[in-house]
Parts: sequence; structure tokens; C-alpha cells
Amino acid sequence: MRENLLSQAEVDALLKKREAAEETGLKESDKDVIGEVGNISMSTAATTLSSIISHRVSITTPRVHYIPFEEITADLEIPKIVSRIEFKEGLVGNNLLMMNVKDSAIIADLMMGGDGSRPNKELTELELSAVSEAMNQMIGSASTSLAQMLGRNIDILPPEVAIWDQENSLNFRRFMTEEYICKISFHLSVDGLIDSDIMQIYSLDTVKEIVAVMMGETVPAKKSAPVEKKSERHPEPVRVEAAPTVQSVEVQKPVFAPLTDTAAPSQKRNLDLIMDVPLEFSVVLGKTKKTIQDVLSLGAGSVVELNKLADEPLEVYVNGKLIAHGEVVVINENFGIRITQILSKEQRVKGLK
Repeated sequence: MRENLLSQAEVDALLKKREAAEETGLKESDKDVIGEVGNISMSTAATTLSSIISHRVSITTPRVHYIPFEEITADLEIPKIVSRIEFKEGLVGNNLLMMNVKDSAIIADLMMGGDGSRPNKELTELELSAVSEAMNQMIGSASTSLAQMLGRNIDILPPEVAIWDQENSLNFRRFMTEEYICKISFHLSVDGLIDSDIMQIYSLDTVKEIVAVMMGETVPAKKSAPVEKKSERHPEPVRVEAAPTVQSVEVQKPVFAPLTDTAAPSQKRNLDLIMDVPLEFSVVLGKTKKTIQDVLSLGAGSVVELNKLADEPLEVYVNGKLIAHGEVVVINENFGIRITQILSKEQRVKGLK
């Protein structure tokens, strides 16, 4: 636990500032709304984490506080893994996701094929890369859930992930510039391996806008003001669609091109650390909806009509996410599928639900 280096006068000043802020900051009803929003979005993130590490993940009811950011830095147990998410469009402000390094090491060990019982005390570059990918996917699914709740499109910049340790703990303003913040704490549990806390930190502007939309007020979607950073450029923002539109497409027989290896030989990749992570690969022939009465009336010889034509491509899913289309083939008296189309990144994002 980090030592509290604040003097009594500084503590008294913080308490007075906190009392004044609570009078003009968040009401109890606002805390209830943002707590419920955080509960739903983080539950979605927990489901994503569970699919990544193949272990049951549970998140408890959130605890919401409106406090000075200095209180977190004074009492926080460090080091922490911090992921900063900046809203580009749809919401103003930004938020942080914080996780203990020990818990992050367990998640990295599980992603790399271990059992999580003996994680490294310090994260290596490969393990940090794995944890960053896990947090990015959690944030992506949480943002998708938030977009659906607000009924609007949300653009976020690629999350910035860093280790917050003793050396840079005083430089917390690189993560959050607001003086007062909304802290949402959750208890995180992973199959007896992790029993700890995880927290989200929202800026007040973000919370106010979320609460207003959830309470039915008409609030136009806003764009955050651009933030200039020296010698740093963000890649294109990730766009999360709240309600993807369905477009009609013309289905034709594919013309197969020769398979070639387009990867550059000298290109460095960090995929080796997750090559042995098991994934669920499934192919969907078609879908339909039936009432309970229809299902109970099924018997041997019954025919169920699916929502696909005979020559339409099949859907290929990996861990429940649509990634490709294909067609049925027969190989040595066994059924197989030939991949005819790999979905682009934009198509995969639009297909998130």
C-alpha cells in the first residue's frame, strides 16, 4: 500500500474541497444512473474477458463516488495497469480503466496457456502486450454496450495502456486532467484465481452527458476537442455503431484467387505468445425462430426451414464473432467449409452486438 504523504492541513483542504464539490457535483440519482450504466457495460466487458481466458468472470454491484482525483493517488495501491479511453465522437471527455498488476499477470498467464497459479511478479513486454489486447477488447465491448444504451454512435480513440508505478505515480495528470472525477469500483472474481477490485474513472462532463441521455433529455452528440500532443499521433479512431443498418447484397458464386503469403518476412509480430490459446470455431448453416409449441411438435422426419437460400454462403464464427463466409465441401466423406470471404475490420465492428 502506498504511504500517505499528505499533511494534516492538506487532508483538511481535500475534505473541504470534497464537501463543496459534492454540493455542486453529482446527485444521488445521478450516481444511481451512472452506476447502472457502469454495471451493464462492465458486465459485457467481463463476458468478453471470460471468453478470452476461458474462465468464469464475475463482477459485483458497482460503488460510485464523486471525489478529487488526488484522493485516488493518495490511497491507491500501486503498481496498476491503466487504460485511458478518449471519446472522439458521441460523448465528451474520457475515462480510465484500472487493474492491479498482479491480476493482469494472472490474465496474461492464462492467455499464454498457463493455469494462472504462478504468474510473474513483473510483466514482461509480451505479457503487457497480451494484457493490453485483453483490456482493449473489454473496452471495445463495453463501448458497444454503452452505444446501444445511449442509442447513438460512439467513436473512441485506440486506448492508451501504461503501467502506473511508484516512479510515475506523481505524473497522474497524463491520464486525467480533471480535478474531480466519478469513480466506479467493482469487485472482480475469476474462478478463485483473482479476488480483487477493478475501477472505472469518468470525467464529470462524460457522466453528466450519460445521465442526461439516460433520463430522456435531448442531448445532441458531441465531439471532444482535439488534444494536441507533442511527437505523438493517434491512429484512426475506432467507430462503434449503436444500430448497424442492414444492406441488401448480391450473392454470386465466388472466383477463387491463388493463395499467396503477403506477410513481410522481416515484420515483427507478437502473436507467438497466444498461438496456443484455444478458440471456438463454428459454422452456421442458417437460423430460424420457433415457438415452444412448434419445438414440442417436432419429431423424427420433421423439416425445419432456415432463413437462408440453398446457394447462400455460410457464416463462420470464432468465439461467437462473425469473421468470414464460406461454402460447404466434402473431403474424404467428411463435411468441410471453404472460406470464400474474410470480413474487413469495418464489417466486423458493424457486426458487434
